[in-house]
Amino acid sequence: MKLLVTFSRKKGRKPIIAQAVRDTGVLINVERAVIDSSEGEALIDVPDDQCKLVSDTMIHLGATVHMLEHGISVNESECVDCGACISICPREVFSLDRNFRLRLEEEKCVLCGKCIEACPHQALTLPV
Repeated sequence: MKLLVTFSRKKGRKPIIAQAVRDTGVLINVERAVIDSSEGEALIDVPDDQCKLVSDTMIHLGATVHMLEHGISVNESECVDCGACISICPREVFSLDRNFRLRLEEEKCVLCGKCIEACPHQALTLPV
């Protein structure tokens, strides 16, 4: 399961993700992270059965955690299967099937948003 973790650096420069790995023993895959001197946001992937443990640990360490049950979504009524999202996606989330219909491998998505900007029909949305 993917977790979106946000944290403030104002409370200190603790290595939250490393601390969570050490405290829980759960290996965490960081799929995307943006961290500057005052705050950070990381999209992490953890085993489904360890999600609550990792989430609770991160919250205890001062982070805000959102469990993401879905990645990018396609509005079927707006999508025209143009494929504009295919070439821009860094994780190869999108492809066309034999009938030239857009296919989506949601679990690969790292929520970068590049496909949303590329979609001429605004048929793609990120989870809230």
